[in-house]
Amino acid sequence: MKHSTFLSSRSTAGTAEWMAPEVLRNEPSDEKCDVYSFGVILWELCTLQQPWGGMNPMQVVGAVGFQHRRLDIPDDMDPAIADIIRQCWQTDPKLRPSFTDIMAALRPLQKPVSNSQVPKAHPPPGGQGKGN
Repeated sequence: MKHSTFLSSRSTAGTAEWMAPEVLRNEPSDEKCDVYSFGVILWELCTLQQPWGGMNPMQVVGAVGFQHRRLDIPDDMDPAIADIIRQCWQTDPKLRPSFTDIMAALRPLQKPVSNSQVPKAHPPPGGQGKGN
């Protein structure tokens, strides 16, 4: 099942940018490929950039899967976040952290949000919602 899902998902534009190298090479994979992808998403959230912008999916397959390239981590990124991303992008999936480890590393970086920073929800215009 994994092989057929890989082939169908690889041909879909826009997914290769988030895939782990072993998935791009059609090698066996486990939950550690999700850890790699999480690292890409974390990079995306911190940089506000699309990963591998300007490259088509097949170029990403070559760069990440076969040339062992990784996205550039900006010098001004929080060093703790940069370290988490680098750990998620380990070439050997066995060296990548578990999600439990990632959460433990992120927890001290969490900043409390005061009520004044949370936007107030407003009811939809024209009533209380659908079905009324």
